[in-house]
Amino acid sequence: MESLPAAHDLARSGARIAVLGAGSVGSAIAFALILYPVASEVLLVDPNSKLRDAQVRDLEDATTYHGAVGFGGVRIRAASHKEAGRSDIIIISAGAKQRPGESRTDLLARNRSILKCATNDMKPFRQDAVILLVANPVDILAFFCQKYSGLPREQVIGSGTFLDTARLRGILGQKVGVDAGSVDAYVLGEHGESQMVAWSCITIGAVPLEQCLPGHITLDRKAIATETRDKAAKIIEAKGATSFGIGALAAAICKSIISDQRTVRPVSHYIDSFGCCLSLPVVLSRKGIVRSLNTMPLNQEEKDLLAQSAAALRRLIANAEETGAMQND
Repeated sequence: MESLPAAHDLARSGARIAVLGAGSVGSAIAFALILYPVASEVLLVDPNSKLRDAQVRDLEDATTYHGAVGFGGVRIRAASHKEAGRSDIIIISAGAKQRPGESRTDLLARNRSILKCATNDMKPFRQDAVILLVANPVDILAFFCQKYSGLPREQVIGSGTFLDTARLRGILGQKVGVDAGSVDAYVLGEHGESQMVAWSCITIGAVPLEQCLPGHITLDRKAIATETRDKAAKIIEAKGATSFGIGALAAAICKSIISDQRTVRPVSHYIDSFGCCLSLPVVLSRKGIVRSLNTMPLNQEEKDLLAQSAAALRRLIANAEETGAMQND
C-alpha cells in the first residue's frame, strides 16, 4: 500500500507524456501509463484522427475507473505533433509494418521517412524533452532520430533490448526456480537478429548462474538465447503484433526518467566506440542517460559478438543513408 501515494504524486506532478501512434502498440503504452501513473497528462497523436479519437474515448473510460479506486487522475487527450514536442517525454511508436516479402532495408526506408516527418512536425522541442523510440528497427531509428531532432544524444533513446532482457530473465527464472526479479541478466546489442546474451555476467543473488542450478538442471544456452530472440516473432505470427510487454516496459522507462530514479536499464543509445546505437546498460534520470555502463566484464567471445552486432547495425545505417541520398538526387 505504500506505493499508492507515490503513484498518486507522480500522476499529479504536472509531467506530460506524448505517444505518437494510436495503433496496438501506442494504445497499449498509453494504457500502461494510465494504470502505472507516471504523468498527469498523456497525449495521443496520430494522423488517423478517427482512430486516435476512438482510442482516446476508450482510454478515457479507464481513467474514470482508475481515478475512482484512488490511483489518481491521469488525463488522456488527442493532441497535435506540435503539442507533443513540448512534452517531457515523447514516445514514438508510429511506424509501418513489414509487408510480405518486403526486405528489412525497404521497411527501414519507409519508417525512416515517417520518423523524419514526425520529428520535423514536432519542432521546436522543449530543451529538456526526452524521446523514447519504440518503433522498429529501433536501433536504426534511434540513430536517425538523434540527427533529425537536434536534441543531445543522451535525450534520444530506444527501448532496445529492455524487453528482450525481461524475456530472458523470465525464462531463466522458470528454469532455475526463482522469481525473475532475482535474476540479474542482460541481452545486449541489436534489438533483433544479432542480439547476444551476456552469459558471463549473469548472477542470481550475486551468485554466478552456474552455481545456482539445481543438481539435475543443465542449461542449453543456445536454445535459451534463441527462445528469447524469437519470442516476439511467434507472438506476431499468432496475433499480428506485440503490445502489452512493450507497453509496460515503456511505462517503466518513463517512470525512471520522470522520477529521476537513476535506475539501470538496457536501452539503445549512441556509443562512440561502436559508431551506432545499440543496447548496453545505462543509468536513467530526468536528463535521459546519465552515463552508459559500457564496461561490463564480458569475455572475449561476448565482446566479439557485440562487435559483430554493432557492425551489422552500421551496415544497415550505411545502406539507409545511401538509399536516402539516391532518393534525393
